[in-house]
Amino acid sequence: MYDMYQENILDHYRNPRNFGALDAPDAAATDVNTLCGDKLGFHIRIADKTIADIKFMGQGCAISQASASMLTELALGKTIEEAAKLEKDEVFAMLGIPLSASRVKCALLSLKVLKVALYEYMGKKYDGD
Repeated sequence: MYDMYQENILDHYRNPRNFGALDAPDAAATDVNTLCGDKLGFHIRIADKTIADIKFMGQGCAISQASASMLTELALGKTIEEAAKLEKDEVFAMLGIPLSASRVKCALLSLKVLKVALYEYMGKKYDGD
């Protein structure tokens, strides 16, 4: 069963969805996982309080990059509030494989960067979990 999820992770890693940058994004954030060096940035275009376009850029392990790719697909079309309420369990469910403690930070870097961008756009501070 995990093979199917592993193939999905590798597909998103090799063929990332929504990879790149937006000109003049409404919201943006970047961060680095200092434990392993994964680096991610998100650019978001917002229209009518909804994520109208979203791109990510970065480098790192298959888990961090696949997580970012999958998260852009999940967040696209959601309202800012809906996307800001996404939780780590939803990221784990998207990945669909058990993660070691060292890989949890890799998987959740994209969620952290997304939330920082949205919270800054909303004028709030994101403190994490």
